[in-house]
Amino acid sequence: MYILDGKELAKHIRTQVKLEAQTLPTPAKLLVILVGKDPASQIYVASKEKACKDAGIQTDTIILDENIPQKDIIMRIQEANEDPKIHGILVQLPLPKHLEEQVIINHIAPSKDVDGLTCVNQGRLLSNQKGIIPATPKGVMHLIDTYHLDLTGKNVVVIGRSNLVGKPLAILLMQRNATVTMAHSKTINLASILINADLICSAVGKPNFITAEMIKPGAVVIDIGISRVFGKVVGDVDYEAVAPLCSYITPVPGGVGPMTIASLLENVLECYKLI
Repeated sequence: MYILDGKELAKHIRTQVKLEAQTLPTPAKLLVILVGKDPASQIYVASKEKACKDAGIQTDTIILDENIPQKDIIMRIQEANEDPKIHGILVQLPLPKHLEEQVIINHIAPSKDVDGLTCVNQGRLLSNQKGIIPATPKGVMHLIDTYHLDLTGKNVVVIGRSNLVGKPLAILLMQRNATVTMAHSKTINLASILINADLICSAVGKPNFITAEMIKPGAVVIDIGISRVFGKVVGDVDYEAVAPLCSYITPVPGGVGPMTIASLLENVLECYKLI
């Protein structure tokens, strides 16, 4: 069993981003829009700000009241679209329930869409055109490439169908000639599907959701889920039981999480080059 070490790979990527950021004629800048006071969102935003600072990327965070009208958020986005000093725009998700996430996201200029969530960038991914790829799927593919995992013809199961992770990841895996099954909360007899998988990518957010009896010996398991149990960060996979069965597995923490942040930094520089 080998560890897919996202922590070490992310360090390398962040070093490369920092070196590239130092060569830019003007500083790269990311605008983060945070609506409300969700504690988890505040933690995620703080980690993104720190990563940007360490990489030499400027950040500006706008914190808006959770009851703000949708049109006011859109106005802020449009102002940022027109500001040449802002190269990337990120709306921290999830948004309060009265707001329409996709409508708001689609007002971000595609060239500043660091999360790759506008319909334009998602459409480019679907049609195999160059665009901004969401950071988590991009980070997963970095791990797959770094460890030279050949996906051609392999049975792959992606659990989770979000626009941020599951759907774009499935497309990226199919582009590598994998045979992809998408599973989700309504999937019947999931265990019978997983037992035949050469690669499992789980983005469920339920602790110990993936158990040893679901794993084919020699399978690769990429754990994208993050939960907190008694203050400890854990993934979707019952790691201690599953790891001995795998050829490769990601730890949580230290697997996909660091790769998401590193890939976001890469996306900021990609956006910088598009302006």
